[in-house]
Amino acid sequence: MSSTLANLLLLAAAEGGGGSGLLNVDRTLFVATLALFGLFAFVLGRFAWKPLLEIVENREKTVREQVEGAAKAQAEAQALLAEQREKLRAVARDREEMIDRARKEAEQVRAELVSRARTDAEHILARTKEQIERDKNQAIQEVRTQIADLAVEAAARIVKSSLTREAQKKLVKEYIAGLPGSTS
Repeated sequence: MSSTLANLLLLAAAEGGGGSGLLNVDRTLFVATLALFGLFAFVLGRFAWKPLLEIVENREKTVREQVEGAAKAQAEAQALLAEQREKLRAVARDREEMIDRARKEAEQVRAELVSRARTDAEHILARTKEQIERDKNQAIQEVRTQIADLAVEAAARIVKSSLTREAQKKLVKEYIAGLPGSTS
């Protein structure tokens, strides 16, 4: 069909001869140009326009999907970032709480150790004072016994012939009772 139309147009162009004025319109040339334009538009619309539009629409769809995907990914990244920041804050709070608990426990242990050390020191001091008091009383008792023995021996030498042994002991006991700090 296109070859017969082209032949017709060529014939029409060859027949149309004539004037060469600016305002003269060669009808054959006009019709041939119009027919060729129509044919070109038909062929272009039929074979090229739809595929070109499909390519442009597909590209537009791909770009739109990529933009939407990028926006979605950015929103997810922002949400993940906010979540991670919140987790970091929670970890920091937990860490501070653990440090505070450890500090309080250490203070409590220190206070208990100091209290226990004071109590132990007081017990040791009390036992030491008791031991010293016992040793002092024992030493006093030993000194008294030695003094009594010395006094008895001295008195025995002085009055050896005139006093009996019981009388000498009674005299020594009276002497000891008269000594300062005597409790017996």
